[in-house]
Amino acid sequence: MALFGSIRRTLDTTFSSLHTRNFRLYFFGQIISNSGNWLTNVALTLLVLRLTQSGLDVGLLAACQYGPILLLSAYGGVIADRYDKRRMLLLTQTLEMAESTGLAIVAFLPHPSLIALFLLATAGGIFLAFDNPLRRSFVSEMVPGEQIPNAVVLYSTIVNVSRVIGPALAGLLVITAGYGWSFTVDAASYLAVIAGLLLMRSSELYRAERRPRQKGEIRQGLQYIGKVSSLRISFIMLAVIGILTYNFSVTLPLFVAKGLHQTTVVYTILYSVMSLGSVLSALVIAHRRTVQLRHVIIGAVALGIATFLLGIAPNMILAVPAALLIGGASILYSTSTTALAQIESDAYIRGRVLAVQTVLLIGTTPLGGPLLGWVADLYGGRLPLFIGCAASIGAAVFGYIFAHRQGERNE
Repeated sequence: MALFGSIRRTLDTTFSSLHTRNFRLYFFGQIISNSGNWLTNVALTLLVLRLTQSGLDVGLLAACQYGPILLLSAYGGVIADRYDKRRMLLLTQTLEMAESTGLAIVAFLPHPSLIALFLLATAGGIFLAFDNPLRRSFVSEMVPGEQIPNAVVLYSTIVNVSRVIGPALAGLLVITAGYGWSFTVDAASYLAVIAGLLLMRSSELYRAERRPRQKGEIRQGLQYIGKVSSLRISFIMLAVIGILTYNFSVTLPLFVAKGLHQTTVVYTILYSVMSLGSVLSALVIAHRRTVQLRHVIIGAVALGIATFLLGIAPNMILAVPAALLIGGASILYSTSTTALAQIESDAYIRGRVLAVQTVLLIGTTPLGGPLLGWVADLYGGRLPLFIGCAASIGAAVFGYIFAHRQGERNE
């Protein structure tokens, strides 16, 4: 009985924020929608790779998908801080559903146009630039303050559960039904999150006080990050890791194709395994109530080691456990960075802080993606992973040194 009581208490702690009805609706709707989103990301990458057989083109696709985040996410953060997040999410999710429908139409053509795919990917990136700060900052409005760290980790779990389901489903659909049906399923998945948003109770949201429009709101967000030492250090680390390490949508398929010399099926398996590692890691750390800068540094070290192990894996058998470790390390790093940003920033500016974090984590893909794709074309699919390893370890060393100096100043 004591054992069952202990298990129940652990589960209650791990999933405590799911006791809140609004977050529960959001959680399950996002699992379905994000699974469709990752389904499209993987299927689109595989389609471009099949059409071109070029690492550079795969990198350019990533630049189209995430380039708008680099340019527009800061404005998305301003909108997240100023407007009703639930209503804005209904708009962005509907637009993203339309983009997936467009991809399906192009993919069903006898000869899909590469330019059309790149243009639709760019449109999806524009929508994502506004949608991402809204989705992430909305988490803190659905639960009481003491549950925010748990809700942040569980939201990251949503993303990573969907990264298990989506790529596996992509591999199945691409082989059996074709690329067009992959995008069609994604378009339909948005109905789940839209339904969840419509069913929420507005009276039970913990909305931040809406502030009037001011000049220089984006600059205020950057200045705020510069003044808070933990944010400043973690965001500098994130810039390096975002450009050179966190480009697995580019480096993983090229590692499979040019490093292991394997097929689409192997890529989807490795992607799903990596995502499974993320889910397991998220469940382990979900009970953690506080996050500090040292957790970010530890996550960066772990990510660097895991990336190196995948880079030296000679075959599929050893690549699988390495991918599992990358998944676990990546969620340890990314959730620590996100939770720190949520906790260390005031409510009135949180959307802008998270928007900057999004820019550094995935909006820098237009810088790192084509570069790493070009490196893979010239030197093989393993070198981009070794570059990512060096970047993560180097960022962790920087974070440790400057955090230590800051601690000495505060003594």
